[in-house]
Amino acid sequence: MEQHRAEANAPEGNGPDANGPEENDPGTNGSGTNGSGTNGADARRALVVGAGIGGLTVAVALHRRGWRVTVLERAADLTPVGAGIGLAPNAQRALDVVGLGDRVRALSAWQGDGGMRTPGGRWLVRTDAAAAAARFGGPLVLLHRATLVEILTSALPDGTVRTGTTATVTDPGDDRRPARVTAVTTAGETEWEADLVLAADGIHSATRRALFPGHPGPRYSGRTSWRMVVPAPGRPFAPHETWGAGRLWGTQPLKDGRVYAYAMANAPEGARAPDDERAELLRLFKGWHHPVPEILAAVGPDRILRHDVHHLITPLPAHHRGRVALLGDAAHAMMPSLGQGGNQAVEDAVVLAHHACADDAFVPSRALAAYTGDRLPRTTAVVRKAARTGALTMLSARPAVALRSALVAASRLGPGFLLRGFDGIADWRPPGPSRVS
Repeated sequence: MEQHRAEANAPEGNGPDANGPEENDPGTNGSGTNGSGTNGADARRALVVGAGIGGLTVAVALHRRGWRVTVLERAADLTPVGAGIGLAPNAQRALDVVGLGDRVRALSAWQGDGGMRTPGGRWLVRTDAAAAAARFGGPLVLLHRATLVEILTSALPDGTVRTGTTATVTDPGDDRRPARVTAVTTAGETEWEADLVLAADGIHSATRRALFPGHPGPRYSGRTSWRMVVPAPGRPFAPHETWGAGRLWGTQPLKDGRVYAYAMANAPEGARAPDDERAELLRLFKGWHHPVPEILAAVGPDRILRHDVHHLITPLPAHHRGRVALLGDAAHAMMPSLGQGGNQAVEDAVVLAHHACADDAFVPSRALAAYTGDRLPRTTAVVRKAARTGALTMLSARPAVALRSALVAASRLGPGFLLRGFDGIADWRPPGPSRVS
């Protein structure tokens, strides 16, 4: 069921622990470029810029491969920006590589049926959790971003994430010299050298702009999105996504008994409600079916997140340069139409770690070229499919909307109808062994 649209280009950063380097951190005094592949002081050094889902996952994956990892996060603390995130079986299999897949699967809350509806409540097509699990080898899991961040950080050594730190790549390095990063905190400025830099600094990535200054960057999709988490309404409901005229609403259960809701509408870039976003949603979704009115009645205006939706519809020429690799939204921001933004970042992380051995066999140009070779074609295809799906869901002309509903309703081919859109995406499997050793 096409129901996990949680991303919507929310900021990626936010990390957990202490500020500034420890006394034995290398700074400008050494890069670990001849490291032994253990996690001790002699291990190869990897710096991760950004403590979002992609940044934390790659930190875990590299740590398990023997890298000495530090995550530099500009936010002051680990307060995840966002509400829910949907993890499809492809991301769960990626998390299996770092030993965390089962913890995520245990949070699956979708047990019955669900599907696509009209604003008046008529079901256009239905599917169920069992059909999704059978088709893709696992459930669809929706969880709060804070929960996923907690799972990821629990797999990292204390002090790995340095918050309140703005990091800038000043030299991407090459096979002969390390990469250089300048980190600025309230305590001052520190120069770091690293064998590998992973830039997970979000859709407006400064690292991407520095590595590929000629690239046009993200483009506004013409849509804005809202997200919220509220207590479950008193009356039960089936998980659903509802397509209207230039508007979309989804309501999904969380394991803890709360409900995650998301909405999208066509809007000019930068537009905001004249009063507050709850009032805007009440105007846009007036008269829509249960539980939309109950959700909006239960949420305060200050609990609604709104973000314009941008995407990198023009692919980058590569996902790396020198010793620096881009991942997540920094490399391939996409519309949330397939709910794959965070999933693709998790895939990026384990594929990169697969190619980045921590011993003397590590050659940056070879490892990162292999990473680009694996990820660029796949993520480009997913970005384009998300854009096509987004255009379909956000049709606004009444005749086109009526025709869309009629075609969907006429295609009652059982649960497989809604799931076919994830073929080639949710059934992805990571390279190499099932666990990072």
